[in-house]
Amino acid sequence: MSQLKQSLSDSIKTSMKARELERVKVLRNVQSVVKQIEIDRQTELDDAQVLEVLQKQLKQRHESLTIFTENGRDDLANKEQFEIDIINEFMPKQMDDAELATLVNAEIAEQGATSMRDMGSVMGVLKNKTAGRADPALISKLVKDALQS
Repeated sequence: MSQLKQSLSDSIKTSMKARELERVKVLRNVQSVVKQIEIDRQTELDDAQVLEVLQKQLKQRHESLTIFTENGRDDLANKEQFEIDIINEFMPKQMDDAELATLVNAEIAEQGATSMRDMGSVMGVLKNKTAGRADPALISKLVKDALQS
C-alpha cells in the first residue's frame, strides 16, 4: 500500500476515535474516490497517482468555494474551506513563487527553449519535478511569460 493511502487510512482511524465526524466524512470521501479509481483501472495507485487524485479533489473544492463565495453562500463556502484544509494536510509543502520561477528559468535554459513551440517539453519536465508542490496553471503562466519575453 502506498504511503499516502496508509496515511489517509490512519488519519480516518484517528479521527473516528476522536469522534471528529465531519473530518471522517471528508477523509472517507477522498478514500472512496481513490478506491473507485483503483477499481476502474484494476490496479493499485502509487503515491504519485494518489497525489494526482488529491490535487483534483482540491481543484474541485476551490472551484466550488469560489462559486459559493461569489453567490454569498458563506455556509457552503465554509464547508468547502474546511474540506480544503483537511485535504491540504496530505499534500506536500507547496513551492513559493521565487522557488518556482527559479525552477522554470533553469529548465528553460537547460532545454534551450526559445519560443512557445518549446512550451510542451518544458511543461512536461516541470510537471514531474513539481508534482503536487505547485499549481500547474501557475507553472504554465510562468513558462508562457518567460518564453514570450
